[in-house]
Amino acid sequence: MRHLTFSVALLAALGGAPMARAAETQSLPGSLVAANEGARAPLSPEQLLSCLAGDLQARFKLVGDLQIDFVNPWTPPNRLAREWKVSVVEYPSTANSSMVVRFRAYADSVQLEESTVILRASLWRDAWFAREPLAAGCTLDSPLIEPRRIDSFRMRDAIPVGSPEPDLIVTRSVEAGAMLSWHDVGHRPLVRKGEIVDVTASTGLLRVTMKAVALQSGALGDIVTVRNPESLKTIPALVVGDDRVEVRL
Repeated sequence: MRHLTFSVALLAALGGAPMARAAETQSLPGSLVAANEGARAPLSPEQLLSCLAGDLQARFKLVGDLQIDFVNPWTPPNRLAREWKVSVVEYPSTANSSMVVRFRAYADSVQLEESTVILRASLWRDAWFAREPLAAGCTLDSPLIEPRRIDSFRMRDAIPVGSPEPDLIVTRSVEAGAMLSWHDVGHRPLVRKGEIVDVTASTGLLRVTMKAVALQSGALGDIVTVRNPESLKTIPALVVGDDRVEVRL
């Protein structure tokens, strides 16, 4: 099996269905694939895969190690050249394990017929797994979790290592050895049901502070219901910090 591995910059999501026409302003004759000093040579499958992977990397900003291969055998053009260039003219709509790409090849600046290839792809990166059984409330920096390599094209719910959300916690029990998914985590609650919270109410230049009972738990930015313990009136409030909410009058 011919395949090349590429470290690419971000996780998109791609299906081998409709293709999007590349921008007409794309510089031609395309990306340099091979420059042979003196001798003429055919365009090899490895060279084509290298070029296509680079274009897919830039197009979809994928993160991880991209591996691509032809679904069907690809026959190189019946031509020799000192310099080969390839320009992608139609991309898949998204990134996935199956991609259809249409490209145009140039042999010593001579344009050849457009060709279409079907690619199988894997996007390998590290994701979090439970080293031991996890209970609700465990944070993602816990020694109870460890990174393992996964194909993120086929395991889309995986939580990648280096997630930019540091306040994530496990919200339900997870068995040892299981992959952590986005269904297993949530943001750490700053307000908890039944606890007393500080309420700031404002209208224009007027600001009023009071105490209230949280009737719901909520993370930063969530809307929760709180109750005035004196009037027993309930109002929605925005979570802005630990045991702090705001109300707009």
